[in-house]
Amino acid sequence: MKTISVVSPCYNEEDNVAICYETVKALFAEQLPGYRCEHIFVDNASEDGTVNVLREIAAKDANVKVIVNARNFGVFRSTFNGLRYVNGDAVVVMLPVDLQDPPRMIPEFVSLWESGYDVVAGARDTREEGLILRTARSIFYGTINRLSDVELRPNVGEFQLIDRRVLEAVLEHNDHYPYIRGIIAACGFRRIIVPYTWEARARGLSKHSLLAMTDQALNAIFAFSRAPMRFCTLSGLVIATICVLFSLISVVLYFLEPNLAPRGTTTIIVSLFFLSGVQLLFIGMLGEYITAIHNQVRGGPVVIEQERINIDATAVNPTDTENRSSA
Repeated sequence: MKTISVVSPCYNEEDNVAICYETVKALFAEQLPGYRCEHIFVDNASEDGTVNVLREIAAKDANVKVIVNARNFGVFRSTFNGLRYVNGDAVVVMLPVDLQDPPRMIPEFVSLWESGYDVVAGARDTREEGLILRTARSIFYGTINRLSDVELRPNVGEFQLIDRRVLEAVLEHNDHYPYIRGIIAACGFRRIIVPYTWEARARGLSKHSLLAMTDQALNAIFAFSRAPMRFCTLSGLVIATICVLFSLISVVLYFLEPNLAPRGTTTIIVSLFFLSGVQLLFIGMLGEYITAIHNQVRGGPVVIEQERINIDATAVNPTDTENRSSA
């Protein structure tokens, strides 16, 4: 019997974790009876009763594994750490417990995987969300696809089913802030895109603030593209060329027709503030890259764990222990 692993990150989701577990369990029992389900919940140090609910579920079902982080490390870091504990032949990379990415798509994902696809990626073609969020996401995907060195398909998130060998390739990336969908795309392999409707959250509030989504967007851009630095270089070259030409024109005008040469301080002030703004912009972009390099070089675990439930430490891949710390 093949095993399908499902990784579900959560934070303050005591109203949703049990429903997520029951939904996935019923789905496998009814539509995927020939497969074993391994459900891994990764809790980001929830402050409500989420962990207690997960303990109760894990006590009744040995196929449920729980990782409790020492603090909130963010959805990408915690999910990537959860992938290290996967034992399945294939894995649903991320199924958030709010079920906005519908579990009903998993049987179709498994069918396509069995037909020979290594990556079955869900694409959120239709979203039950507000105009502001839809517009922001559209701008982000348009920007990242223009800047990225790797093709990141629009609306494709972490709700993907990947083969075991793809998972092993993903886990070879030693990234301090892993952008998982980008890493999967960079690995290659045979892939198919399956559209679905991203449903509205039924219970609780979303934990993805505008600031968090902006941070994730910048991480994607700076992790998978050299375009910002190239933009800085080309812009600097263009501005320097314009300044030289302006100086030459001013000198020529002074000798040909002194009255036409710019005299006042307006030109100087405008140029000074413009060039200062451009410099600060470029220094900021450079700082983003330096910060990413600093975090990567400084090292340390992606996630610090406080507790593991139903996880045999001896079953963990030995190559991953150096990247992980356990309390």
